[in-house]
Amino acid sequence: MREFLYALTKGVTKEDIPEDYTYLINDFFKLKSIKQYKNTYKLNSDFRFGSVDITRSNLGFLEVITEKKVKDLLIETKDLKNSEKGDIVLAKRVFSHYGRPKAKVVYIIRKKDIFQVVYTKLINKKIIGINIKTGLESIISASQKSLKQLPKEAVLKIDSKTSSIVEILGVLKDPKVDEKISMTLYNKIEMFSKKSELEAKSFGDFVDKDMYPGRVDLTDLPFCTIDPATAKDFDDAIYFDVKNHIIYVAIADVSEYVFYQGNIDKEAIKRGFSIYFPHKSIPMLPRTLSENICSLKPNEDRLTFTFKIKINPKTLEVENEELIESIINSKKRFTYDEVDTLLDTSSREDDIVSYIKPLNKLAQKIRKKRLEKGYDFHSSEIRMLLDADQNLLKTIKEFETPSHSLVEECMLLANKAAAKMFDYGIFRTHEPPSYDDISTLLEQVAELGIFVHFKTDLHSLILEIQRKAKKLGLEEHVDKLIIRAQKQARYTAENIGHFGLGFKRYTHFTSPIRRYSDLTLHRLLKSIIRKDERFKQFLLKDIKLLCEKLSELERESDKVAYDFMDRKYARWAKDNIDKIINAIISSNHSTPIASSDGDIKGARVFLPNEEVELFEKLQIKLLESDIATTKIIGTKANV
Repeated sequence: MREFLYALTKGVTKEDIPEDYTYLINDFFKLKSIKQYKNTYKLNSDFRFGSVDITRSNLGFLEVITEKKVKDLLIETKDLKNSEKGDIVLAKRVFSHYGRPKAKVVYIIRKKDIFQVVYTKLINKKIIGINIKTGLESIISASQKSLKQLPKEAVLKIDSKTSSIVEILGVLKDPKVDEKISMTLYNKIEMFSKKSELEAKSFGDFVDKDMYPGRVDLTDLPFCTIDPATAKDFDDAIYFDVKNHIIYVAIADVSEYVFYQGNIDKEAIKRGFSIYFPHKSIPMLPRTLSENICSLKPNEDRLTFTFKIKINPKTLEVENEELIESIINSKKRFTYDEVDTLLDTSSREDDIVSYIKPLNKLAQKIRKKRLEKGYDFHSSEIRMLLDADQNLLKTIKEFETPSHSLVEECMLLANKAAAKMFDYGIFRTHEPPSYDDISTLLEQVAELGIFVHFKTDLHSLILEIQRKAKKLGLEEHVDKLIIRAQKQARYTAENIGHFGLGFKRYTHFTSPIRRYSDLTLHRLLKSIIRKDERFKQFLLKDIKLLCEKLSELERESDKVAYDFMDRKYARWAKDNIDKIINAIISSNHSTPIASSDGDIKGARVFLPNEEVELFEKLQIKLLESDIATTKIIGTKANV
């Protein structure tokens, strides 16, 4: 959306207007905000596109969508036109001879929140709605009589435009409502349409390889999959030809089943990504596909898109890469733990696993060479375990193991190989951090006793910080600061490189079951190897807008998962008020934030009016927990 609106300020030809945005052009014409010059549409000079920011005093500001940084335009309360914080709008400049430049909203292009989530509360004998995100009162278009029929603290999905009740999600005290709240806050749905489900089922549940004579038959090769123990869909399988030093990376050929602009595709592009909760996943594709015909299950023939990558064992350089449409039959489904055990022991070696150890040895060498330009961050993930009622039982801190590294290096090779096949399409990019972000990082690490002088070579600068952090035993903590200092990776149509990995070209090829970006890339690569120029150009027509949309959807999917975890933490804290727990300070700016570090790890606890040091280990007392807003308040414990 932003990409298109910015383009419109410069001028967009009729052919370059996406079908989904033609209604906007019509509306802008009615408002006399755009003009047509022959075949080009352009925004009039006295109008601006931007996003709205609103202060506590209900004064608005327009953050103008532009390439250059410009001063925000003031929007008086009377000129907000019912727009809310985060809405993308069309505004008209208000000219005056004095004061700050102003604007007034004339059209709301996109609401930030299509739906709101509120819970009911009885105040002065009247039922009101409390917005779960903000904690503020929210209008509910329903009679008091009907509202009083609802259970106590009913959680409601509210239409942002009409304020009417769309759905009763449950009650606030029920832990099972958390999933619905998190999904609704970001306008996500779990169920697929009947048309999509029928289309998915039409492919059956097995592959008859005789029906695909044009594909390369690799079913005799002992591929294997390596995934978490809880995984239900398997995107990728690997095989290593030890004698010829060829790594095979086979990826589920989802594009064979998800027709471009078909019923499944239309839903998949809205979702963008699968969402993963501790107790379940919300797939991007119907489970009939994602967990069956597309999933690379053991001892089942499956359609794949496979890279054959020949490595020079001495130089570790890639000597040859070949992408083929293929059929494989995975011979073994490994978990990460099983592979770690295999790598640690002298287990028997049959055809299925004999190549795992040599592949791991090669992968570690490739990794070492890669880190000469990239970075090795000591990171961990928190995994939650829930009971049958979806209450938080415990957390497990998971670190990367040799099996994770083995798989990662294979996938990176395939992703890099894919990125070499085109110059314009869908890249996974990561820009270097800004000067300001690096300056902030140097200030933060200085607080920890790590003093490093600024240098323009960011790679050597970061490595120096990491070396000094290691000497102080602060690797994981400092790596978190380094990651925070960097920009978010995103999808772009043009290649701008990947700073974090140290790659000049990179893309996402290996997860088409759970990422629409990879599915799009598969279609693009097929058009290239099949020399289908017409379909290629059709795919590329709106690729910039698709990249922007997918970057937004990726962030949303992450937020859904994090919001759900915060809700579980808040319920745990509510049940443990006045309890003293171990914690570590994760942020000491403004209101300090501590991260729980005991049996339950990762809960964010705000410590107002406390003086603390970054990464200080301390004990805190839990004082308050708001299940609705997920905010937990604590204080230093007097022990």
